Amino acid sequence: MNTKISITKIGPGYGKLLSELGRQSFVESHGPSASAEVIEEYTARNYTEQVFEEMLSNPDNHIHLLTVNDEPAGYSKISFDEAHPMVQSSHAVKLDRLYLLNKFHGLKLGYRMLQFNITYSQKFNQDSMWLFVWKGNERAVKFYLKAGFEIKGSLNFKLTENHSNPNHLMVLGYL
Repeated sequence: MNTKISITKIGPGYGKLLSELGRQSFVESHGPSASAEVIEEYTARNYTEQVFEEMLSNPDNHIHLLTVNDEPAGYSKISFDEAHPMVQSSHAVKLDRLYLLNKFHGLKLGYRMLQFNITYSQKFNQDSMWLFVWKGNERAVKFYLKAGFEIKGSLNFKLTENHSNPNHLMVLGYL
């Protein structure tokens, strides 16, 4: 049986799907980073249909949906020309999200999605990519290191008023 994999740019109208997909993938990857109450408070505020519709309506966001046999498996969000003091380029793309549901891990789909975003951003004259990743997500940290990213700094990512998670700033130069 052939597996049909597609990556499609999406826009307004996908808020409900992305809120569900985003919430599930966030809980799967970041659930152990805080108490269930903190995770619930964060996702209830940040993974709503309205939040995603606003994100999808912003032309500066490039959001792509990954499907496997027409089933939503993950998504990515990038923004072009995103300056950061630790990134030595004015044409750097910020990889804000690259989420893949756990049931699709091990199929090299994360790498496929990352390569898609790199190629896509190069078409828009971006010469590097940067992101933040939770230090406790060892699978993701190893994934990005293997893909050529370097750890350049850190940030405490605030989930709630009383809880922050330590994140790596990681950078990949294309040229």
